[in-house]
Amino acid sequence: RITAQRLAHLNKCLMNFKLGNFSYKNHPLKLGELQGNHFTVVLRNITGTNDQIEQAMHSLREIGFINYYGMQRFGTTAVPTYQIGRAILQNNWSEVMDLILKPRPGAEKGYLVKCREEWAKTRDPAAALKKLPVKRCVEGQLLRGLLKYGMKNIISAFGIIPRNNRLMYIHSYQSYVWNNMVSKRIEEYGLRAVPGDLTLKGATAVHIEEGDVDNYTIHDVVMPLPGFDVIYPKHKIGEAYKEMLVADNLDINNMRHKIRDYSLSGAYRKIIIRPQNVNWEVVAYDDPKIPLFTTDLDKLEGKPLPVLPTDGKFRALKMEFSLPPSTYATMAIREVLKMDTSIKNQTQLNTTWLR
Repeated sequence: RITAQRLAHLNKCLMNFKLGNFSYKNHPLKLGELQGNHFTVVLRNITGTNDQIEQAMHSLREIGFINYYGMQRFGTTAVPTYQIGRAILQNNWSEVMDLILKPRPGAEKGYLVKCREEWAKTRDPAAALKKLPVKRCVEGQLLRGLLKYGMKNIISAFGIIPRNNRLMYIHSYQSYVWNNMVSKRIEEYGLRAVPGDLTLKGATAVHIEEGDVDNYTIHDVVMPLPGFDVIYPKHKIGEAYKEMLVADNLDINNMRHKIRDYSLSGAYRKIIIRPQNVNWEVVAYDDPKIPLFTTDLDKLEGKPLPVLPTDGKFRALKMEFSLPPSTYATMAIREVLKMDTSIKNQTQLNTTWLR
C-alpha cells in the first residue's frame, strides 16, 4: 500500500538504479509468477557476413540453444563455486574452509589478497579479519564464524553465511553435473528424442518409450539435476550420472545430507530452449561510445532514439529475445557468436579499437 509518488521520491537518493513505470493492480505478484525476461543486446564491431548473421539468428529462433547454466553460475574467480558445493556434499568441512579462504591465482581486490595471505601464514581468523575492510563478503563472514565457534566447529562457522549464499554452492555443483551430462547426452544421441529420455507430464517426469518416441522432439526432453526426488534417463546417460558422482565420492542414491539444508531433492530442466519474440537488425555506426538503442531508463526520461549513420565504419548486431526463468542470455548469445563467453576469455579479447 505504498503510493507511486512515494516510491518515485526515492529516486533522489538511489545509487545506480531508478524506479519508474508504475501501475496499480488488485493482486500482488508472488514468487513463481515470473514468466521470464526480455533482453535487448547489442554486439558491437561484428565481422561476420550478413548471411552468417541471418543463419545464426534463424537457428536461434527456430532450433534454440543448449540450456546450459551460464558461466556466472560458477563464480568469477580461480576457485569455482561448484568445488565448494562438492566439498559441502562430501561433508568435507576443512576443504570447504580452505577453498573459501586459501590464496588463489587471478585478479582479486588487494585487501582480499592480503587477507588470504594472512590466513595461509597464521590460520588465525582474527588476524585475517584485520586485513578486511569489508566484513560482509563471504570470506569475512566465515572468518567471523571461525572466531565465534572455533576451528573445530567449521559447520557452525559456515552457518553464519546467509542461507541463500550457502545453498548457492550446492546448486552450483548440481548445475555443473547437469551441464556435463547434457553435453554427453547431445554428443551421444544428437538433437532428437530417443527411448529412455525423460519428458514432463505436468510436473511429473516419465520415460519416453520406444513405441512413443515419434510423438516427441528434442524440445520435449528434460534432464534431472541430481537429488533424492528425481528419476534418471534409462539410456547410457543415466549410468553416466552415477559414474560422475562416484568419481566425486558421492552416492547418487543417497542425496540426503545429515544437515537438512544441504539435502538435494533435485529438479528437471529442458535441454533445449527456443527463445520467444526473437528480432534482430544490423546497424552501422562510427563512434564506439554512442548508445545504439534506448534503455528502459532512457524511455522513462523521454530521451530520443540515437540517430545513426547509414554507412558507419563499424557494424553492430542488435538482437532482442525473451527467455523463461532460470535460462541464461549469455548462453543464447554464445550460440549466436559460436565463441566462449566466459569472463576469463572475454577479458582477454582485443578491445583496442574501443579506446
